Amino acid sequence: MKVDEILKHADAQLITTVSDRCRNLDMAFSSDLMSDVLTLDEENILLITGLSNLQLVRTAEMADIQAVLIARGKRATPEMIELANENGIVIMETPYSIYKASGILFAKGLKAVY
Repeated sequence: MKVDEILKHADAQLITTVSDRCRNLDMAFSSDLMSDVLTLDEENILLITGLSNLQLVRTAEMADIQAVLIARGKRATPEMIELANENGIVIMETPYSIYKASGILFAKGLKAVY
């Protein structure tokens, strides 16, 4: 699923300046536990989370996650946005809960990691 499709389906906003809106993401993983995220061994993953802190971006970088959808109407900090831009990580924000965003994207064809 392309970033543009995720933005549309999840009623999300693109926060970073990464211009690859046609980037294709094959799977999604929903978690607030960054230790679980670090165990992933897949590529082209969208991380759906309710966390909004600098550690989220650092974890995404370490786990080679290319896109993050921050749920529950939470906002990325300027420091998060700067670090994500430096590392080519797409950050999006949705007003939906993690459950609703995950369900919508799954129903639209985005596969689950597990």
